[in-house]
Amino acid sequence: MTDLDHRYAAPDTQPYAPVTGNLADLLERVLDKGIVIAGDIKIDLLDIELLTIRLRLFIASVDTAKKAGIDWWETDPALSSRAARDALAEENARLRARLDALEDASEEAPREDAEDTREVAR
Repeated sequence: MTDLDHRYAAPDTQPYAPVTGNLADLLERVLDKGIVIAGDIKIDLLDIELLTIRLRLFIASVDTAKKAGIDWWETDPALSSRAARDALAEENARLRARLDALEDASEEAPREDAEDTREVAR
């Protein structure tokens, strides 16, 4: 070996040796960066496609998912109590608006009938 080889060679290490770590480090890295696993399952019979299932799995921390623009759990009423309350309040507001419209229509209907009877009486 030359002096150049000794200068850059680290003692007790192999060049390009795999870096080992424990499971916690691996999990922390995956959750921090995120990982996507994608796959398709197709069932064909005599060249006729019967079923296609597309699987997409995104494993990440909540913060990483939000950075990626994924936050469906915040708006799903089955998963978020706040979303459930918001959905209930929205439905309540729609029903109140429909009720007000029906009440206004029922109040205007007798007035129109009264005007019609006045015109007939003349």
